[in-house]
Amino acid sequence: MSNKYEAVIVYSTKLDEEATAAMVQKFSDLIAANGTVEAVDEWGKRRLAYEINDEREGYYTVYNFSAEPDFSAELNRILMITDGVLRSMIIRKDK
Repeated sequence: MSNKYEAVIVYSTKLDEEATAAMVQKFSDLIAANGTVEAVDEWGKRRLAYEINDEREGYYTVYNFSAEPDFSAELNRILMITDGVLRSMIIRKDK
């Protein structure tokens, strides 16, 4: 049984445009391999509410997808250990 999720990922602006696009694609491909990507919404560069690792801006991307419940934990683990990801949040949407 798959659930619907929304993941917001904030990438470091220290990455150049090409590296940021590669990161967005990497996580799109990872989600697609383990579920169904419904939408990827790139918000672009935004000011952070507070500094994270001496950075004041981040590149925001929102992924809407369906996947098995155990994949969200695995995705969160991968996001936590990936260089270039400042913050991430994965929420399960209501049924």
